[in-house]
Amino acid sequence: MNMKSRHRMLAAVALLTTAQAGPNPHLPPPAYDTVAPVLPDRLDRAVLIVSKTNGWRHIEHIPHSNRVLADIATGLHRPSYVTENAAIFNDAQLRHFSVVVLNSASGDFLTPDQRAAFARFVARGGGVVALHAAGDDSHTAPWYVDTIVRTRFIGHPGGDDQFQPARIVVDRPRHPVMAGVTLPWSPVDEWYSFDVDPATRGMTVLARIDEGSYRPGAKLAMGRHPVIWVNPATKGRVVYSALGHRPESYDDPDYRRILTNAVRWAAWR
Repeated sequence: MNMKSRHRMLAAVALLTTAQAGPNPHLPPPAYDTVAPVLPDRLDRAVLIVSKTNGWRHIEHIPHSNRVLADIATGLHRPSYVTENAAIFNDAQLRHFSVVVLNSASGDFLTPDQRAAFARFVARGGGVVALHAAGDDSHTAPWYVDTIVRTRFIGHPGGDDQFQPARIVVDRPRHPVMAGVTLPWSPVDEWYSFDVDPATRGMTVLARIDEGSYRPGAKLAMGRHPVIWVNPATKGRVVYSALGHRPESYDDPDYRRILTNAVRWAAWR
């Protein structure tokens, strides 16, 4: 069973058991936002942190990682704004931001008009840092898939193997996103697999997983197994990292360094 089928099955189970157990916090009802938030005054060249979830909600890490990302923005001397209101994806408000961080934002959470505004943001040079579930298969809009991931998530190990240490191999140590990472590095995480290496579709892979260092399972083994990559074809700088299921990941010095680098690099303008 692929992960999309699994998510649908879990959603159906959640609906059937709502009366007995209440709503499943991992599967909130999908909702589309139509009224934009009121932004603070004098917000300029800021970092927009979005954790909207119309798919699987990573309740384990989102509260903590949002705080870490806001702290990273402060360390880079940039204001930040954290929201789950996707109506902020409009031309007028996006002009206040240099980079959008999609913090496990899942599902097709944007309306067509909001997605078009996001596409214009990237086309005029706005950066994107997409994390973990921002690259799972709950995203189906063609522009989003082509721009952010350009591959398809097919699953991760389950059961006792869901969280394992794995060795990260840095393919582009001179890329600004990977600057200062201390090797060897074997973080514990939930390791995503994809149907193809995004490098075969034009992405630039910065780091990958050594599959000999963990147990991916026969159906999830990729051989060359990317974990962080960038899209070199967009005017705005776009980076995706599949890391980050556990809240502890955001306290890992190497991962925090990568996140800081990614926000700095993507928010170049």
